[in-house]
Amino acid sequence: MGKPNFSDEFKRDAVAQIIERGYPVVEVSERLGVSQHSLYVWKRQFAQRPEDDAKDGEIRRLKRELAWVTEERDILND
Repeated sequence: MGKPNFSDEFKRDAVAQIIERGYPVVEVSERLGVSQHSLYVWKRQFAQRPEDDAKDGEIRRLKRELAWVTEERDILND
């Protein structure tokens, strides 16, 4: 029996469940049928670099600001 070959999309989704959604590695491992060791390797492999985190934070901040300004504009137009 050979080693399963998971797609990068599958791996990224598994890592996202751990990092973004906060699920424990043990739970994700059991649910997906993947070893904890593999999840830790994928987490390291697909972890964002610090500059990416800063960019993502700035994008989130700008989206919140845009939503607020849009709401203010809509209130004033009514």
